[in-house]
Amino acid sequence: MSDSNHLSTYQSPTVTTFVNSSAVGNFHEAKLESGKLEAPDSVQPASDSVDNLQVDSEFPDGGLQAWLTVVGAVLALFCCGQLTAFGTFETYYAQNQLRDVPPSTISWIGSLQLWVLYFSGGFLGRVFDAYGPRVVIIPGSVLLVFSTFMLSICKEFYQFLLVQGILTGLSYGMLFYPTFAAISTHFLKYRATTVGIAIAGSGVGGVLFPIMYRQLFPQIGFGWAVRASGFIILALLVISCATIKSRIPPSRKNTGFFPDASVFRDTPFVMLVTGCFLVNFGLFIPFTYLANYSIYHGVSSGTSFYIISAMNGGSIFGRVAPAFLADKVGRFNIVVPATFLMGLFAFVFWMFTSSLISIILFGVVYGCVAGAFLAMQIPCIAQISKIEEVGTRIGILYSVASFAVLGGGPSAGAVLKASGGSYPGMIAMCGALNVLGSVLLFWSKMKVNGRLFARV
Repeated sequence: MSDSNHLSTYQSPTVTTFVNSSAVGNFHEAKLESGKLEAPDSVQPASDSVDNLQVDSEFPDGGLQAWLTVVGAVLALFCCGQLTAFGTFETYYAQNQLRDVPPSTISWIGSLQLWVLYFSGGFLGRVFDAYGPRVVIIPGSVLLVFSTFMLSICKEFYQFLLVQGILTGLSYGMLFYPTFAAISTHFLKYRATTVGIAIAGSGVGGVLFPIMYRQLFPQIGFGWAVRASGFIILALLVISCATIKSRIPPSRKNTGFFPDASVFRDTPFVMLVTGCFLVNFGLFIPFTYLANYSIYHGVSSGTSFYIISAMNGGSIFGRVAPAFLADKVGRFNIVVPATFLMGLFAFVFWMFTSSLISIILFGVVYGCVAGAFLAMQIPCIAQISKIEEVGTRIGILYSVASFAVLGGGPSAGAVLKASGGSYPGMIAMCGALNVLGSVLLFWSKMKVNGRLFARV
């Protein structure tokens, strides 16, 4: 799909229209009123003629099955909440099982986990488009329960790398992509809101799992604490497997491993993917290192567990409130300032924190804007994609970003080591990547619609 061939969607109270903008110009929203095609105030169509108009009113934007899918997605992503709580594991490993392993090496476990989650999207998105969600979610649920119980008996670095890095990362991907793609088939007008609600589930998990581990590690040990989380995950995923469904029947056409090359000629899509690559490179650095940063400034290791929970708590608000606002003012209009603020907060806030209160406060505000970015990636992709290609395009985005999350943690660790354990260089790296990413996301927005204040 090229610049001049975007599929745009708009949900009015009575009809949804799909406009092939090869006749209209750049992507824009339009609606039918009194038998005439009119553009909303925020959009300037490039042409007065509109061809190839297809009316589609099938997005329910509600209903029992649609909301059951959202509930199932929340529960599934709650089980993935340990992903953003890896800093808890890293701190514990550095003081116990892997005390002789350098922190930069331990961080490879979390980075590999993120990379497998992200990279698997290219394949899993194609599978979703071809076969629907359950063929991916059910084996993914089994794999996550299995890998959680296997993690409880790990002792050596290579075991953690294999189980938590690869198996758990793959299981997260098998839950992650089908849930969001399934939600996108049910909602249009409230798509960003419902995706934000679903992704907030992982934020809640990111808050509760570190607290649970903090209480259980000293009481019943690492093994049984992790097994307890495994039983919780098992119960919740049974519900998810029963409730998550796609509205669109599986389409087994064009199900080759590689997507159509035309997507790489779509400038807004390419700019969006590139911007997300840079942001994801810096995004997880605070999630990985803020607990160790607090210990560096004299905070006890026990208290540092709660800093990760505070950060994930901030991300819950960031995943829901901006998502609701995005359905009113535009998805790109939320993700661009959110990513810029991520970089700005690193430069002007994190750089100068040293007390426990200031570190927690930074964690909360950074988690909030990071949550907004995480919640907006998929609605932005869906906004500039055909509904039958959403799974594939989500997969492409995350496959490309996988190399960013793979290198982000270890690169930050290498900068930290080169700085003799001093953090300013690593913090500056985090801020610069987020700011540069926001510039490319803004470029993508302007390619979608050249008006600065357009609702995009």
